[in-house]
Amino acid sequence: MHQWKYIKIIEKYSQMKNHNDFILSQITDILKDVVSASVGIGSGIETYPLYDYIMQSVFLKMTGFQEQKMKCICWELATNDYEYRRVLLINEDKLGEYSSYPAKNKIYQQLIKQIKKYNSDFIVSSAIDNKNIVKKMILEIVEIFSNTNLSIWAQNDFNEFRNNKTLIQYKHFANNGTSLFENVLQDIYKFIYNHRNRCAHNTHSYQQNLPTLKTMANENYKYENYFVRFAILILIDKVFIELYNKYLNVLADGL
Repeated sequence: MHQWKYIKIIEKYSQMKNHNDFILSQITDILKDVVSASVGIGSGIETYPLYDYIMQSVFLKMTGFQEQKMKCICWELATNDYEYRRVLLINEDKLGEYSSYPAKNKIYQQLIKQIKKYNSDFIVSSAIDNKNIVKKMILEIVEIFSNTNLSIWAQNDFNEFRNNKTLIQYKHFANNGTSLFENVLQDIYKFIYNHRNRCAHNTHSYQQNLPTLKTMANENYKYENYFVRFAILILIDKVFIELYNKYLNVLADGL
């Protein structure tokens, strides 16, 4: 009987380690994989139709990766906090598919709340280096895609992302314990979420695929850019990795 109990405890902590490894893994690994997988395709004009197909696929893979990561974070928080377990089980926070901004913001708030249980002096704006997160995010995307067929196929979009120094600023996210994003990034995320739904539900199959001239002239059309979409998803990933590391540290100190 005691041996069986010991085995169950080992299984529990093994599962927790698997969750933690996944939560702390980098979403950029997906981009590295797609670059490696497509390197043999070439970049001739006959390959250009593959661009949207490949980028849409990797975009969906990234959003799915992040949704699963959000779920794992919630499961781990609920494992250590019975009150939050009740909130999660009765779906009080209405997290849905863990993909919308309100859902991710709820998890962001809860993660900070759990950290403050062990460290009441915790201030997110002091604990996270926002400038470094933005710098690394841009650098990683540029390094991953530079001189690849994927950036050649979408040269204008890639150059626009690489040269835009004000699109994503450090002061627009994780400044307090209540808002993951300020309004400007929330607006960008709406475009990303809408595109996620279009791809996931294949609405392109019965809706007009090509944007109108009026749509393209709109100032917000610059957000219809896969490199911008990737950047926002990477930004979210880095913030949650930073916070979850803080959570693991204060949890270990509190045991």
